[in-house]
Amino acid sequence: MPTNTESGLLAGVRVLDMTNVLAGPFAGYQLALMGADVVKVETPGTGDLARQLGASRELSEHRLGVSFLAQNSGKRSITVNLKSDGGRRIFERLVAGADVLLENFRPGVLARLGFDWERLRTINPRLVYCAVSGFGATGPMSQRPAYDQVIQGLSGMMSVTGTPDTAPLRVGFPICDSFGGLAAAFAVVSALLRQRSTGQGAYLDTSMLDAAITSMGWVVSDHLIAGREPMPMGNENVTSAPSGTFETGDGDLNIAANKQEQYETLCTVLDRPELLTDPRFVTREDRKRNRDELREELQRSLKTKSAREWDDILLGTGVPAAPVVSVPTALRSQQIRHRELVSEVELATGGGKTVEVLGSPTRVDGASVRPASRAPRLGEHTEAVLGELGFTGEEIAALREEGAI
Repeated sequence: MPTNTESGLLAGVRVLDMTNVLAGPFAGYQLALMGADVVKVETPGTGDLARQLGASRELSEHRLGVSFLAQNSGKRSITVNLKSDGGRRIFERLVAGADVLLENFRPGVLARLGFDWERLRTINPRLVYCAVSGFGATGPMSQRPAYDQVIQGLSGMMSVTGTPDTAPLRVGFPICDSFGGLAAAFAVVSALLRQRSTGQGAYLDTSMLDAAITSMGWVVSDHLIAGREPMPMGNENVTSAPSGTFETGDGDLNIAANKQEQYETLCTVLDRPELLTDPRFVTREDRKRNRDELREELQRSLKTKSAREWDDILLGTGVPAAPVVSVPTALRSQQIRHRELVSEVELATGGGKTVEVLGSPTRVDGASVRPASRAPRLGEHTEAVLGELGFTGEEIAALREEGAI
């Protein structure tokens, strides 16, 4: 068994990961990081589409695309052709010995292959079956294809991103895939808790659209509870001012002076006591109504120093503030290095090459949580997993000859 099943919060849990591209693989990766034995079930010859995606053409040609490497370390890969008799026999044994089945086909695909929920729970009554899809398994949009950008648009997320001049604007990374994956992983672990105490399995239907809307809690609540239509506000915070991104003499600075005492401290640090008594800015509501004028006043002072200098000055004052940085700068920061969020793992192409991938954002018992092994080659663990299922060498050879693996 791989090392990631020997320790961790999910040690002893076996997950069949039939997912593709991002939302589903992201969910499976979170489970693998926490110690589950995640067996990635892929189509022979092609595998996960993400194996061909990412910024490195060379890695994509090896079917180890950057997008695949990012979410699949710590997993094992087997190939199974579910359209063959032998492949279906293999899958039945896999399901019988699994705790979790995770897939992100379009709703109904697995059922058409002969494995609907009724059959799956007949094979394994303890099975936790989690299906991740763009819109969920029910409703008038359930059969529509969906990618992250489509979900961003339909969730309303794009309508509140950017400024009134630039919105609707896509968030700069596939946030709906990530939220969908996190929602699925959380649901799986919740179902595992019940499984462990009662022996009962579960059918989990995770919708990326539902997850995206849920993630916008405050924005949605402005409409549901307060009756206000959310609008794009750029880098401003609708609930407070000054709270947003400000220009300095060199670089941008985020300031979140959301409390009255923080605003008062900020004015003192900037040597702008007159802003404390200016009738436009006395209370939170005053400042929200006159946020543009307040921004201009603050930026007059902020432009006398760089964002880094202001960060040092404000650090000990209790005013939340920090420079706006690039992704490479964030990854190199002392904080992220201290947390050991980035890990180096071997690359399956051989030659001692390595790549860096992200681990878990949660430390367990004070230790960082990293992938226990590199991302697998397509079908790398097929024979080993089939052996664990009881298939003999002769049977495995016959399955290969049949095209089942």
